[in-house]
Parts: sequence; C-alpha cells; structure tokens
Amino acid sequence: MPRVLRIMNRLAVGGPVLNATYLTRYLAPDFETLLVVGERESHEKSADHLVEQLGIDYTVIPQMGRSISPADDFKAYHTLKKLIKDFQPDIVHTHAAKPGALGRLAAAAMKVPVVVHTFHGHVFHSYFNSFKTNFYIQTERYLARKSDAIVTISDQQKRELVYDFKIAPEDKFHVIRLGLDLDRFQEKQEVKRRKFRQEYGLEKDDIAIGIIGRLVPIKNHGVFLRALAHVLANRSKKVKAFIIGDGETRDELEAQARSLGISFTTQSDFYHPHPLVFTSWRTDVDVINAGLDIMALTSLNEGTPVSLIEAQAADKPVVSTRVGGIQDIVIEGETALLADIDDEASFHQHLLALVNDDALRHRLGHNSSQYVLERFGYRRLMNEMSALYYQLLHQKRNPDVLLQKEVA
Repeated sequence: MPRVLRIMNRLAVGGPVLNATYLTRYLAPDFETLLVVGERESHEKSADHLVEQLGIDYTVIPQMGRSISPADDFKAYHTLKKLIKDFQPDIVHTHAAKPGALGRLAAAAMKVPVVVHTFHGHVFHSYFNSFKTNFYIQTERYLARKSDAIVTISDQQKRELVYDFKIAPEDKFHVIRLGLDLDRFQEKQEVKRRKFRQEYGLEKDDIAIGIIGRLVPIKNHGVFLRALAHVLANRSKKVKAFIIGDGETRDELEAQARSLGISFTTQSDFYHPHPLVFTSWRTDVDVINAGLDIMALTSLNEGTPVSLIEAQAADKPVVSTRVGGIQDIVIEGETALLADIDDEASFHQHLLALVNDDALRHRLGHNSSQYVLERFGYRRLMNEMSALYYQLLHQKRNPDVLLQKEVA
C-alpha cells in the first residue's frame, strides 16, 4: 500500500481543507495517508468538526504558520524532514503556498519518490505589491522544478499558471477539480429552509441573499454592501442579506454598512428586523443554502470557491465577479450572472435582476444542481487523484517511461 504524507496549511473552514481531508479519508484503503497541518489564525473558523466527522487523525506543526517567519519556517522544515524519515512516504502531496514551499523542499532533501503540489488559488495578483508578487512567482518556479506534478483545480487556474505566470511547462500540470460531499444540499431542503427562515424571521416572499467566506480584503465585501444598497433603493420585493463568515475586516464592513445607511443585526441579536445580518461563522451551510434565494461572491481573486459549488448543489442562482476559476464552476447566463471585477455597476444590476425577476431567479437555480453534482462529487476526485498517484509512481519505478516521454 503506497504511503502519502499530505501537508496543508491549517484546519480552517474553506475549500483547501475539504479537498485535503476528503482525500485523506476516502483514498483509504488504497493509500495510507498521514495528514500534517499548521496553526490556523485566530480569526479563522476551525474545521476540527470536519476531521472529527471523517474520523481523521492528524499531526500539527505549530511553527508552520501562514506568515513568513525565518525561525519558525526553519523549525517546521526540519520537523517535516523528521516526519518524512519516520513515515517513509512514497508520495508527499502539499496543499497551498506555505506547506507547498516547506513540504517540497523537505521532500526533495529526503529524496521522496513522488512530490505533488496542489494550487488551491494563487497570490500572483490582487494580494501584494509588484516586488513581493515577483518574489512569490520566482519562488514557485523554483519549487515547480522539485515537483513531479502540479495540480490545479480549474482550467482557468492552469492557464494562468502556465501562460501568464510561467510557473512550469504545461505537461507538468494536471487539472483535478474539487470533489465535495454535495448530497446533503439536496436532502430535506424544505425542512432546512423553514428552519433557517424562522430563525431570522423571514416571510415566505422575502428574498434572502447570502455571501459566505472569510472577511478579508481579497474577498472584497465592500462591493456586496454597495450592491445591497443599490438593491434596497430599487427593489420591488422585500430583501434580507446575510454576510456569513468573520475575519479581520469585520469592523470595517460594519462601519461601511452604517455609512451606506444599511441597518443590520449580528449573531448576538435575538431579533432581526433589519435588512442585513452579520452571522459570523456557521457550520450548517446546507441549512443556510436551503434558506437563501441567491448566493453572491465579490472576490478580487479566487481558485475554485466552494460556496458557489454548494449553492448550485442547493439549486440557488449565483451572482459573482468574473475572476479566477469561477467560469469553470458555473455556466454564465444559465446558472450564474457574472460581472468583470472593474464593472461594479453590472454586478449591482445583476443582483437587482435576480431579486426582482422571479422567472430569472428560478431558471438559474433550476439549472444548477445537475451541473455541479456531475462535476464536483467527491468520488470523481478520488478516482482522478488515485490515477495520478499510480501514474507517477509507475513512472518513477520505470524510468524508461520518463525517457520515452522526453524523447517524444
């Protein structure tokens, strides 16, 4: 049985942790996996409940934090080398930037047979200044040379990494889309919808709009608030919006809502008469999606946002910015309305159209679930990743295969 050392940044709610934990759980018994994680940041929602549900044991390296820290990074690197020595993996598979750097360097130093890295997103635009961005690009090019395969989770992400940023040759990349447990978003929807809407005092004809994710600058929630203000000024129906998540920009967003004249309540309130609710973190995303009517996303940069996949699995229409891999997980005009990142007016109009036009909202929602259930189920993820692992192991054990590939 091949052994996989899987390294990810932290157990915080989001797409990367779902991908890594599902692979850890469901590739068994064909692969024996040891999951290694770093420390999550204080404002992030813990995903401990997920690993408990899946019955996964894991190892924590406290020094493997998100920020660059030479002393901590050096300690984490040597801890990883020791884990590799003790566990003797056939494959080291890293997820996200910091684990991708430390894990691939440690795997190369310890001569692990196969090294794989997954990009769940990238930081090559909209995060840092040009000097820092170029540093990260050069670093990833170097690390790519120590990788036997690089996995992207969308075609668009692969195109960016190959052609825009030239991280590695195209033949090193493999597109393997996220695989999620989506069945629960189809189960008992009416019961879940009543539960959510009763909690927040929503009437049957109220239109509920949601946006799910960390409250951080890259998620660009200000666009959502300005779009909500536009909707509230021009709607033909009753509307209530929900900002689901928490993070470093929470206070700033509350202040911005006040400046726009949008009254709101928070998770600590028992009564919710206002048009906006800051719910903080919640784990019952299937209940939330059942209760909503529209799902929004306003990010400046994205890999493959899980919130949009889950919303479509629950038959909800999407309004989003046109960034990253989003065009690979929705059908524009059929399951979602998209606006360019610099065209905020179109985003406002799209959201208003979905609120006011019942037929449009229902048509986009009706088209959604079949599309994502076929493309993003976790069984497909297991099959594709398992096939990649065996292919890479076969090539390493049969070097003539690699030679023939290079000659061809």
